[in-house]
Amino acid sequence: MQEPTFLVLTALTGEPLHGYGILQQVTALSGGTVVLGAGTLYGALDRLTEQGLIAVEREEAVDGRLRRYYRLTDEGAGRLSTEVERLRRNANAAAAGLRRRVALPGTPDLQAGLA
Repeated sequence: MQEPTFLVLTALTGEPLHGYGILQQVTALSGGTVVLGAGTLYGALDRLTEQGLIAVEREEAVDGRLRRYYRLTDEGAGRLSTEVERLRRNANAAAAGLRRRVALPGTPDLQAGLA
C-alpha cells in the first residue's frame, strides 16, 4: 500500500470527512511531508470507493457546490489493520538489525533512538 493511500485511510478512522478535511488530515498525520493535490486526492477517493475501502457517507450542498463526506468501510479498516501490522513487522526487523549493528565494535552508539 502506498503511503498516500495509507494516510487517506488513516484520516478516515475517526469521523467522516470531506475532501478538504482529508487533505488537512493527511498533511497533519505525515507531519507535512505528504501534501496531496486535489486531483491526486479525488482520483484516490474514486479508486478507494471502487475497491470498497471507503464509501460516501453523505452529500451536502455548500455555496452551490456538492460536498461529499467519506467514511472508512469495514473492509477498509481491515486492510488498514493488515497494513499497520505489516509496517510494524518491517519496522521491528529494521530496529533489530540496527541494534545488532550498534553492538558491533567501531559502530556509533545509536541505541537511544532504537528503544
